[in-house]
Amino acid sequence: MRSPNKDDEIDLENLILEKEREKVVRIHKAVAVSNKALLSGLAYCISSCSMILVNKYVLSGYGFNAGISLMVYQNLVSVVVVCILTLSGVISTEPLTWRLIKVWLPVNVIFVGMLITSMFSLKYINVAMVTVLKNVTNVMTAAGEMYLFNKHHDKKVWAALFLMIISAISGGITDLSFNAIGYTWQIINCFLTASYSLTLRRVMDTAKQVTKSGDLNEFSMVLLNNTLSVPLGILLMFVFNEVDYLSKTPLLRLPIFWLVITLSGFLGLAISFTSMWFLHQTGATTYSLVGSLNKIPLSIAGILLFHVPTSVENSASILFGLLAGVFFARAKMR
Repeated sequence: MRSPNKDDEIDLENLILEKEREKVVRIHKAVAVSNKALLSGLAYCISSCSMILVNKYVLSGYGFNAGISLMVYQNLVSVVVVCILTLSGVISTEPLTWRLIKVWLPVNVIFVGMLITSMFSLKYINVAMVTVLKNVTNVMTAAGEMYLFNKHHDKKVWAALFLMIISAISGGITDLSFNAIGYTWQIINCFLTASYSLTLRRVMDTAKQVTKSGDLNEFSMVLLNNTLSVPLGILLMFVFNEVDYLSKTPLLRLPIFWLVITLSGFLGLAISFTSMWFLHQTGATTYSLVGSLNKIPLSIAGILLFHVPTSVENSASILFGLLAGVFFARAKMR
């Protein structure tokens, strides 16, 4: 039997070193992916929470009574930034042809209504109750999926939806700052949000067929939605007589106010980008679960920052609604 020589020992050492290097590379790759997922998730949570809180601050803190105008300005900021990024070659977007606009216009009308009603509800309702009432959107969407797409949900999903309805009703009953106008706008917002998500699925397939590349990426949808919403928003500014208000309000003469609303415009765009980044790094299930968990610190921040009067019963209802949202996300994952 041949005894091992020095060459055999060297080969064995090289093999061991190679295995160790492969192990280190795998660990580094896993850490890199984990870090990107964590970073993208953190960016998404920060931008999402910040957007709602800044909008609440502008509408309630400053007493700004032109929610449509705020939406138009935010969308205009998004259009400018996306156009700059496209022209500089950082991103690619589809050209806005007349055929594409005709296909997309119906869903854009719903999109504008969704943004405007969100602005109106935030002016009258505290952030915590807005997050709880948004759960009603899930109920409407689930019902719409059954009717339009013949999609069936299991018992756990329906149980979570039932808990959401109970939490919304109990939250409204125990809300010390209840405002009927605000609640009405929020229910309309839930209906429009559900309609937008259901309509978007069908329109996207049709829109892809009329594009030059045969595809429609997320950046193109952001540009399309925001570009089309600007003229429609301007028209609604005249309908709701916001132009007269803008000509009289002293807020537009404050540089700090312009800084805040411009920041809100960048935050709106940041939500679009960070949500796509986070979705790419993880997946739809993780994205949905984090979105539900994200409402918990948002609700707490809204109560503390805006000194919302609350009670033990109302706080319990809010917490119950937030946990129902998490339960719904986990049920959908399974």
